[in-house]
Amino acid sequence: LRTVDGKTYQGCNVENASYGGAICAERTAFVKAVSEGHLRFVAIAVSCDFNHFITPCGICRQFMNEFGKNLEIFFVNDDRTYKHAVLADLLPYAFGPEDMPGK
Repeated sequence: LRTVDGKTYQGCNVENASYGGAICAERTAFVKAVSEGHLRFVAIAVSCDFNHFITPCGICRQFMNEFGKNLEIFFVNDDRTYKHAVLADLLPYAFGPEDMPGK
């Protein structure tokens, strides 16, 4: 995860026997960054340990949406090939902070 000022944060999946208690790598990276005072982000890269393009799950997409619809997302394979998208394309009709009353 890259902040607007160029700092990067890494995350990993933290699994739990109660599946709902698990946290994905994307959210781990965001929580680490936010806990250090960063709230503006430009891009995130998502990869896994097998050669297959993966995308963030629905919970992660909504979580990332809280920080802006224009976040660039790179899906990276083991061989370093990648695909690129913008969060707004992965989460159409998203509801976010800008939709709250008074905004």
